[in-house]
Amino acid sequence: MLAFIAVVLAWLSFVHHRLSPWWLTIPVAAFASLALYHSRILRSRDRAIRARRFYEKGLARIENRWAGQGQSGERFSDQHHEYATDLDLFGQGGLFELLCTARTRMGEETLASWLLSPSPPEQIRMRQGAIDELRDQLDLREGLALEGENSEIGVDPQALLRWAEAPNQLKNGGIQWLAAGLGGMAIATVVVWSYWSVVAPLVVVLAIEATLAYRLRKPLEEILHGSEHAWSDLSLVSGLLVLIEEQKFLSPYLRSLQQRLASRAEPPSRVVERLSTIASYSESRHNLIVRMLDIPLMYSVQLGFIAEGWRRKHGHAIRAWLTVIGEFEALISLSSYSYEHPNDPFPEITAGPAHWEASELGHPLIPASTCVRSSLSLAGRVSGLIVSGSNMSGKSTLLRAVGVNAVLAMAGAPVRAKKLEMSPLHVGASIRINDSLQDGRSRFYAEITRLRKLFDLAGSDPPLLFLLDELFEGTNSQDRLIGAQGLLRALIDRKAIGLVTTHDLALTQMGREGDRRLRNVHFQEEFDNGTMHFDYQLREGVVTRSNGLALMRSIGLDV
Repeated sequence: MLAFIAVVLAWLSFVHHRLSPWWLTIPVAAFASLALYHSRILRSRDRAIRARRFYEKGLARIENRWAGQGQSGERFSDQHHEYATDLDLFGQGGLFELLCTARTRMGEETLASWLLSPSPPEQIRMRQGAIDELRDQLDLREGLALEGENSEIGVDPQALLRWAEAPNQLKNGGIQWLAAGLGGMAIATVVVWSYWSVVAPLVVVLAIEATLAYRLRKPLEEILHGSEHAWSDLSLVSGLLVLIEEQKFLSPYLRSLQQRLASRAEPPSRVVERLSTIASYSESRHNLIVRMLDIPLMYSVQLGFIAEGWRRKHGHAIRAWLTVIGEFEALISLSSYSYEHPNDPFPEITAGPAHWEASELGHPLIPASTCVRSSLSLAGRVSGLIVSGSNMSGKSTLLRAVGVNAVLAMAGAPVRAKKLEMSPLHVGASIRINDSLQDGRSRFYAEITRLRKLFDLAGSDPPLLFLLDELFEGTNSQDRLIGAQGLLRALIDRKAIGLVTTHDLALTQMGREGDRRLRNVHFQEEFDNGTMHFDYQLREGVVTRSNGLALMRSIGLDV
């Protein structure tokens, strides 16, 4: 409609000369207003879509439909890590996917680092206080989810830091002032040309400007393109910084994050907005009019020095900004988990010898409706539990439940238990060990390599919490028994605590008649009319039945 009106006005103005051409400003102004209004509508729509997705993902986590919908964290997976693969930290349906709500790679990396190594007790308590404060701030978490462009994960911190901390590419030496002077002289010589028709001064100035711009073209392109790309990353960072700066926090950890941002003369968000202006001017170089005026006004040269000055003054602070955002997003992820699982308490981290006392412990990755919980204690004289039981009875799941909750506890997160009291512990697991064709390693060699790593960890601080599943299956029964007995004694002698599962009832003798630091517990099943039933309840003592032969016969093997 506006286009039709503009055509009619142009026809009446330029063809019939019945109207002044100034009438054309009305449809032009109306179009500009509508375009601005339309862009606001589109931004509001995009934010509404992101808000819907934010709540849909939260509901999916609460209703146990979250697997495959979030960030799996595969890039952090390391088969040589002492527990990451064994406890399903990463990958589809893993712990990281359940926890992570980060919008940036810094948030992902910080959360992964917290899960991959134990934190000091004082740091754990500070995180617990921050998570407790953030847990019910749903508006803040929604605001973080709505910031930036409509993308899942933004900001490449390594690329951004390479740009921010790179050495200066433009050596000033008065060139910046020369460029400004040449721009002014170009304007003056244009005036001379228009009034006195003397073009020679303008030609000389343009030739000098063209020579200078040609010599600086490569560093200028790198600087200005780098600034544009940096702003595309920092646009999301800027919104996150504003949210952090504007909040009023009570917990010491959150206030320390704010103080690390406020340590400079002006807020980081305002500094980043200044880079936004530089990036906008840089992008305008593709405009036809700006291209025509680029050399006469020394536009790119002057803008390059401005961009270089911003990076020289503020680039070294970006690393600290990214670190703060990473920590804040990791806290937001754990606070979201706490909000969505209100019955999961914080563990109590206590001093003293290695110990673990859990009441109604469950696995966080198993839906609450089907999760069977167990209570177990590794304290006082008891340093290890020998877990016997039939196939599929729940032995490996118990190991993983203990391990995952220990990882959550040492990261500062809530745990899936009624109550958990523990000393600082470093988890070490040998549960899912596989051979490797690429590395030329058998399963047995991979297992003993992992166990040597755990043995070394057992003598460190914090003490080791070992989780061992079916030790030395790849060797003969005699070597398996002797090796398992020796390893358990060695780990306990080095002040480690933990659990070991076994099908070999000979190993349970250590808890019956031998080392009193070991206690036997077991799972059992019922086999009725060819159907096996498990209750997954942990019981005292050694298992008294086996289902191996029954399983073989149930599928038709003649044994």
